Amino acid sequence: MDRTGHNKKAIIEALKKSLGVVTTACEKAGIGTSTFYNWLKVDKDFAEEVESMDDVALDFVESKLFENIDNNKTAEIIFYLKTRGKKRGYIERQEITGADGMPNDFKIEIIDKIEDTKN
Repeated sequence: MDRTGHNKKAIIEALKKSLGVVTTACEKAGIGTSTFYNWLKVDKDFAEEVESMDDVALDFVESKLFENIDNNKTAEIIFYLKTRGKKRGYIERQEITGADGMPNDFKIEIIDKIEDTKN
């Protein structure tokens, strides 16, 4: 493996350890951020590997969310129900009304054709 390939592998490993934080990963791998972003633009395979790091971080955060739910943390329970329990009715909605709770009356006019007035 050439030096660039070795450095790309090192940055991928560092990204896993830093949960996708680019600056931290670049510092640990000894790679400049400008080099990293250049590789991201020109190397499709590298870009795909980097993109997969989003899942690593998301998995980590989800595990923390479930730990907090398991520990009866109310805010996390509510958050989960609002985002994943919608089909069971756990949603918030806002109704927009006019003064004193009256409905807003508004009309939308669709213009089909603009007439040329320069004839």
